[in-house]
Amino acid sequence: CEKEPSSYMWIYILLGNMLRGIGETPITPLGISYLDDFAKEEDVPVYVACLHTIAMLGPMFGFLLGSLCAKLYVDIGFVDLGSITITPQDSRWVGAWWLGFLIAGITNFLAAIPFCFLPKSLKKPEEANNDKTSVALLENMGTTKKMLPPAKSKPRKYFCTSLKKVLSNRMYFTFMCCSLLQFSSFIGFLTYKPKYMEQQYGQSTSKSNFLIGLTSLPPVSIGIFLGGLIMKKYKLSIVGATKFAFTMSFLAYVTALLHFFVGCENRVVAGMTVSYE
Repeated sequence: CEKEPSSYMWIYILLGNMLRGIGETPITPLGISYLDDFAKEEDVPVYVACLHTIAMLGPMFGFLLGSLCAKLYVDIGFVDLGSITITPQDSRWVGAWWLGFLIAGITNFLAAIPFCFLPKSLKKPEEANNDKTSVALLENMGTTKKMLPPAKSKPRKYFCTSLKKVLSNRMYFTFMCCSLLQFSSFIGFLTYKPKYMEQQYGQSTSKSNFLIGLTSLPPVSIGIFLGGLIMKKYKLSIVGATKFAFTMSFLAYVTALLHFFVGCENRVVAGMTVSYE
């Protein structure tokens, strides 16, 4: 206890998470743009809902994988498991946290390979039936271009100018603030709920992760998918989608208030919640 730990493992975890974030970030904005550009307008909500649903199923399987790894001792493969005298219920138990990174990393690498074969652009559904007309138009345009003088190149757009235009869009800025509040609460729930279950109900880390992954994330995935189907069926406009989102968020807020009436008393701890006597 007197000797402080000198492990630099946290640096590897930091760099790994940084690379993971860089690799995962483009799939949401660029993936949604790709779907929006090359799909029918009425089908886009369903496709985006499928994308977000799968993105929510990932953490669910991650929690289940974490639950499995937490049952395995941290030094599995390096020590004789028969010589270990403690169990996962013991507070000194440390699960094989590193095993999940290896499994998830290999899975991510394999899942990323098909993206290399996606074309830069696809034909829009309405363009598929107008191939002959499109070819004729392109030929005429090519002939016309030869006759016209070359157009002047557009001025280069700088990052700060583009960022200012985006942030000055009231609708986008409002949506970004709403998303920030929603994800902050959701991430807080996922981060601290398993620890709360461990401390308050005496559950192991493995079982807490298993319960959270099994009960919390599937309803969210189903909700996202149903929202996409509703938008497609009723063909909601921007205003209609805003009203729909407001109604659902308000109902979620009212339902979340019920958490204040659910709970149990703190565990008795001598010297903290009760006297030593």
